[in-house]
Amino acid sequence: MPLAGFPKCFLDQLVAGEMTADEWIDLSAELDVDGLEFYWGFTPFQDPAELDRLRRKVEAQGRTIPMMCYSPDFTKPEPEARREEVERQVAAVRATARLGGRYCRVLSGQRRPGVSRAQGIAWVTECIHAVLPVAEAEGVVLILENHYKDGHWVYPEFAQRMDVFLELLDALGEHPHVAVNYDPSNAIVAGDDPIELLEAVKHRVVTMHASDRYLEGGTLEDLRRLDADPQQGYASILKHGIIGQGLNDYDRIFSILKGVGFEGWVSIEDGQDPAVGMDHLQQSAAFLRAKMREHGLP
Repeated sequence: MPLAGFPKCFLDQLVAGEMTADEWIDLSAELDVDGLEFYWGFTPFQDPAELDRLRRKVEAQGRTIPMMCYSPDFTKPEPEARREEVERQVAAVRATARLGGRYCRVLSGQRRPGVSRAQGIAWVTECIHAVLPVAEAEGVVLILENHYKDGHWVYPEFAQRMDVFLELLDALGEHPHVAVNYDPSNAIVAGDDPIELLEAVKHRVVTMHASDRYLEGGTLEDLRRLDADPQQGYASILKHGIIGQGLNDYDRIFSILKGVGFEGWVSIEDGQDPAVGMDHLQQSAAFLRAKMREHGLP
C-alpha cells in the first residue's frame, strides 16, 4: 500500500512563496514515502512546462505525485459562480493528470445559511457531474472527502456530517471516476463515528488522508460553537498531531481496509508547526509503515 506525504505543516509558507515546491520536494526526500500529494495553492497550474518539470523532478527521486488536494465550493447560490467553480475544478483535474496523478479531491462547498440540504445536494451533484467527462478523459478519479473546512472558507463543509455525505455520495451514483477519500479525523470533528463512516463507504474508498486530531484549549462542543459563529479558516483549538497519538483507532481502520482489499494511496496529513514538521512527519511515516505491515497491507 503506497504512502504519500502532504506538506500540511508547510502549507502557509508554500502558498505565500516563502518555500518553493522544489524545496519541499527536496526536503521530503528524507521521508519514507512513495509519493507526494500536491496542494492547489502552490501548484503552477497555468504553466504546463513547470508542471512537467516538477513531475520529472519527483520521478527522478523514484517517487510520483499521485494526488491533488483541491477545494471547490459548489454551494454558491449564483449559477455563474458555480460554473466558475466547475471550470476551476476542471483545471485542477488537468493539472493532476499533467503531474502524473490519478486522484483529485473534490468537496461539496460551504454550509451557507439559507441553502437547504436538498438544494445543496442538487447543486453539488450537478457540478461534479459536469466535471466527470473531463476527469474520465484525463484518467483522473474525483475523490470526495468528508471534509471539515478549507482554510480559506468562512463556513464549514456542507457535506461534513455523515448523513449528508452519504446522501451526496448516493446522489452522485456509481461511476468509475467518483470515489471516496476517507479522513477519519473529519468524522470525529463532525461528531460522527469514523469507524461507522468507514463501514458505510469502505467499498468506495480509493485513497485516505491519514491524520490524527487533538483539541488544545477546548472540547468538541467548543469547536461546534465556534463553527456556529463562522470564522475564517480552521478553529484555533483544532490541531493536527502525529499519526497514532490522537483520537483515531488505526488498528480498526486498517483492519477494515484490509478486509475490502484496499490497495490505494494513504497520504500523511500531519502537523501545523513547521519547526517540528519534518520530525513529526517522520514519526507518522514510521507509525503508518509499521501498522501497514502489522495488518498485511503491502
